[in-house]
Amino acid sequence: MPPLDSHTELSESLPILQQEVARRAALPESRSALAWLHGQEARFSSWQLELARIPAPPFGEAKRGEWLAERFRELDLEDVHIDGVGNVLGLRPAPGKQCVTLSAHIDTVFPPGTPLSVRQQGNRLYGPGVSDNGAGVAAMLAIAAALQQAKVPLAMPLLFIGNVGEEGEGDLRGMRHIFASARWKDLIQSSLVLDGAGSDTIVAEALGSLRFEVIVRGPGGHSWSDFGAPNPILVLARAIHAFTQTPVPSSPKTTFNIGVIRGGTSVNSIPESASMRVDIRSTSMTEMENLETALRRELEVAMREEARSSENRLGQRSPSLSHEIVVIGNRPAGELDTNARILQVIRAVDAHLGNVAQVQRASTDANIPLSLGREAIAIGGGGTGGGAHTLQEWFDCSDRELGLKRILLTILALAGGK
Repeated sequence: MPPLDSHTELSESLPILQQEVARRAALPESRSALAWLHGQEARFSSWQLELARIPAPPFGEAKRGEWLAERFRELDLEDVHIDGVGNVLGLRPAPGKQCVTLSAHIDTVFPPGTPLSVRQQGNRLYGPGVSDNGAGVAAMLAIAAALQQAKVPLAMPLLFIGNVGEEGEGDLRGMRHIFASARWKDLIQSSLVLDGAGSDTIVAEALGSLRFEVIVRGPGGHSWSDFGAPNPILVLARAIHAFTQTPVPSSPKTTFNIGVIRGGTSVNSIPESASMRVDIRSTSMTEMENLETALRRELEVAMREEARSSENRLGQRSPSLSHEIVVIGNRPAGELDTNARILQVIRAVDAHLGNVAQVQRASTDANIPLSLGREAIAIGGGGTGGGAHTLQEWFDCSDRELGLKRILLTILALAGGK
């Protein structure tokens, strides 16, 4: 059956797609792949534990990337390589001119030196990063293995990507690189991103974020003998008070946060510098830009007010202040069209499996293709998880199979042959 036109109305195309998913699921190769998934939990858990035991802090994913490249080779993927930023790529070839991507980020939020007490107790796996994104990477490997074992024919090439830089200040650098690559950017028709555990969500709305480090510098001095000198901490205090009065809309939901403040050396010293980190989020780039403008405006006002206050205290011209606003994160916003084929496909797969899933907004690797107007969604790798971004993170393997079937049937609907 040829792909449906992306502009076909959802109400018209969903029943057709449900029939197509059911037909593909009934093919001998598909049934073989689905059956193979049923008996392999020990293998999937082993992959997940091995991965989680390899440190992968932001900008330090190299060892984990090498491990994943070896797994890709064992699963007979072709053109396995690690690109210039550390992404691990492997291709399941097919005749089509465009390709579908299946990706999972390999980095974690945990800094170098974090103790990785990774273990299994019954159906549960424990350890930092074991679910986010050990579950996603294990699911990606499971799909590659199922396609290999059952020799499932594809009509389009399937590009497997273990990407770097999803967490924190990685700022989606791995996925940015893929969609800026001359080789891949125009070949990718749709992207399925695996992130964390679960089978009950579809991330089709990209939550954008802008992050800044605001640094104010002054002459510093002693709290007694230099009293009156401009104080960078007071500048930040004024700016924070004014900035947090900025009105934000409830729709599209837009938020701000001052998450980190640093500065000073002792209680009796006027600091030479002070800084804060600001997080702005929205599904609307316009609203994020409005908040950025407000932040910059209120900082300028605070600089002038502190300079005037200093002059009044000193009775003379105030020593100079300076400031700097450094962008430390920029995740673009975007939203998938409700009639996009990939969204229709996952809905049809969920209907076939009797699975209930809700469309959500989040910040994931799908932000990059969605911001470019490309078809992409992010879903979980099955099972359940909790404690993400903590040392107590866990993953429960029960019901992983449902998530894996969901991923496999979605890939077959997007790239399958026959």
